Amino acid sequence: MSETTEQIDQSPMHAQPWISVLRYLNSLEFFATTKQTNNQFTDTRHDMPMTNIPDLLKPEEFEPIAHALDRLSSSGQEDRGAIFTKREVVCFILSLVGYTSQKELYLKRILEPSFGHGEFLVEIVNRLLKKFTQDFDPPTIKSETLDLLKSSIRAVELHRDSFEHVKLKLLNRLEEAGFSNHNARSIVDAWLQCGDFLFSDLNSSSFDFVVGNPPYVRQEAIPNVLLKEYRKRFLTMCDRADLYVAFTEKSLSLLGKNGLLGFICADRWTKNKYGRPLRELISRDYHLEHYISMTDADAFHQEVSAYPSVAVIKRAKGTRTRIAKLDRNLSELRNLVKEIKAKSLANTAHIQEIEGVDRNGAPWILNTDPTTNLVRRLESELPLVEQAGAEVRIGVATGADRIYTQPFASLAVEPGRKLKLAVTRDIKNGSIQWTGTGIVNPFLENGSLAAFDKFPRMAKFFRDHELAIKGRNVAKRNAKNWYRTIDRIYPQLATVPKLLIPDIRGEATIVYEDLGLYPHHNFYFITSTTWDLRVLQAVLLSGLARLFVGAYTTKMRGGYLRYQAQHLRRIRIPWWNSLDQPCRSRLRDAAIALDSKSSSAIVAKLLGLSNTERSALEGSIPWARQ
Repeated sequence: MSETTEQIDQSPMHAQPWISVLRYLNSLEFFATTKQTNNQFTDTRHDMPMTNIPDLLKPEEFEPIAHALDRLSSSGQEDRGAIFTKREVVCFILSLVGYTSQKELYLKRILEPSFGHGEFLVEIVNRLLKKFTQDFDPPTIKSETLDLLKSSIRAVELHRDSFEHVKLKLLNRLEEAGFSNHNARSIVDAWLQCGDFLFSDLNSSSFDFVVGNPPYVRQEAIPNVLLKEYRKRFLTMCDRADLYVAFTEKSLSLLGKNGLLGFICADRWTKNKYGRPLRELISRDYHLEHYISMTDADAFHQEVSAYPSVAVIKRAKGTRTRIAKLDRNLSELRNLVKEIKAKSLANTAHIQEIEGVDRNGAPWILNTDPTTNLVRRLESELPLVEQAGAEVRIGVATGADRIYTQPFASLAVEPGRKLKLAVTRDIKNGSIQWTGTGIVNPFLENGSLAAFDKFPRMAKFFRDHELAIKGRNVAKRNAKNWYRTIDRIYPQLATVPKLLIPDIRGEATIVYEDLGLYPHHNFYFITSTTWDLRVLQAVLLSGLARLFVGAYTTKMRGGYLRYQAQHLRRIRIPWWNSLDQPCRSRLRDAAIALDSKSSSAIVAKLLGLSNTERSALEGSIPWARQ
C-alpha cells in the first residue's frame, strides 16, 4: 500500500476541542481524592497521573482552575464545538509530514496534543505497527524494544469519556497485533496522558512530528481564570486569539531540529491581527513548508463557520513555501501529497511555490496570481492610505444599542444630547439615505460626560434604563460613569464629510456621507484634511480597496470579506499631489456617478498599469467580474 493511499477502518472522526475536561475532576472531592508525591499529583480513584495540574501553582491558586475545568466537563458536544473530521484528511496530513508506514516509525517520536475520539491517533498507531510488526515479534518482545515503542507516541486529551474510549480502542488494536494484555496496557499508559495539553509536563520533550486538529475555542468560551493563566504562559495568546493559537505555539516549541508540525485548523490566524505574534514566531524560528487551503473542501462531517486549512511548519530555516488549494473532492488528496512533495513541481495551476511568505509578522499572501503581483508592486511604490493623508476609524459602539439607538424623533432627551446615526440599512445603491435612526450622546465636546442636573430629560432617559445600562461591562468597570457609551462620541465628527465602509461585504462599498450623520459601529470610515473625499472615493472604488482587503483578510462564508480597520489601513493609494487637476476632476465626476469602470481606467493610467495589471485591478470590482 502506498503512503498516499493508506486508509483506516474506523468510525467518523472527531476533532475534540479542549474545553471537554476530565469528568473525574469533581471540585468537591478534588483534593480529597488526589495525592502528591514529588510534586506529582495522582488521581487515587484511577491511579492515573494528573498532567493537567498547572506547574508553579499553589493548591489554593489551582482550586479556581479546578472548579472552572469541572464546570466545563459537563458541557455537551455542541457546546464544546466538537467537529467530526473526515478520515481522508487525517491520512493526508500524516503522509504530508512524512509519517508513513514504510519507515521505522518506532525510531521517531510523534505528538497529538488533543486526540479527541482518536481520529489521528488510531491511524498513527496503525502506521507505527505496520513496520514494527515486520521487524519484531510482539509476543516475544524484549524490554528494551518495548521501551522504544513506548517512547514513540505521546498523546493528550482532557475529556475523560473520550480518553477512556480511545484507550480501549488502542488496547484492542495492540492485542490484535500480538501484544500480551500486560504489555499492551503498559504501552498505552506510556502513550496517553489525561489532562490539559497547555498545562502538560512535556516541556522537556522533543518530537519529530506534531499532528492533529487543535481545539478551536473563542475566548468568550474560556473561563476567565483559565484565560488569564494561558495568557501568562503563551505570548501568542493575546488580543482575541482563539485557543488553537496557544496550542500551536506550545506544539512548535516541542519540535526537535527539523521536526514537522501538521495541523488542520481555521485559517484566520494567517491574516488577522491576533495571529501576528504567531506569524512572527514562525518567521523567526521556523518555516512554513506547505499550506493547503480547504476553503471549498468538505473536510468535516458537518458545516463549520471558519474556513479550514492545513499548515506544515518545520523547525528549520527556509525561504520557499509550496501552496495548494483543494476543491470539494477529497479523493484529490491521494495525488496531492505526491505532487506537493515532489523535488520539482509539475506545470500545474493548483500548486504554487512562493518565496518569503513567512518573512515577517505581516498577513500572509498565499498565492502568486497577477492580483498578488500587483499588490506587491503597488506596496513597493505607493504610500499606505494613512501615510497619504487619510485616517481610518470605526463607528461608535454603545454596549446596548436597543437603548442608545432609537428613532431620532422620539428620543426623549434634549436636542443637544442626540445625534443622527448612520446605520447599514441607510446604504441604498451605493449612496446614503438616512432612515431616521438617532443615538443618545452622553458626551460634551470636551470629552466629559454631560451632568444629569444640566440635562434633566437625558437624566430621566438613563434612569429609566439604569438597570440594563449598568449591566454592561463598560459600566461595571467604571461605576461613576455608568451611562457612557463604550466608545467616546465626538459630536463635531457628525458635521465632517466622510467615506463610510460597511464591515462585511462581498464588494467594496465606499459611500460618501455629508448629511451630518454619526457612524454606527458596523461602519469603518475615512476622513481627510488632505484629500477631496470624492476623489478618494473614486480611487478606492477603482478596485484598489478590494484588491488590498482581499489580499489581507480572510474570506467569510459566501465569499464575503471583512473590511476592518487593520485591512483598510493596508490599502495603498497615490500621493494627493501626484494627481493633476484634470485627473482630480475626472475622478470626482466618476465618484459622483458611482462609475467604477471610469474610476478604474483613470487609476490604471495614473499608476501606469500593464494590461495584465489592469485586468487584475478590474477583477476587483463588480462590473469586471460579471
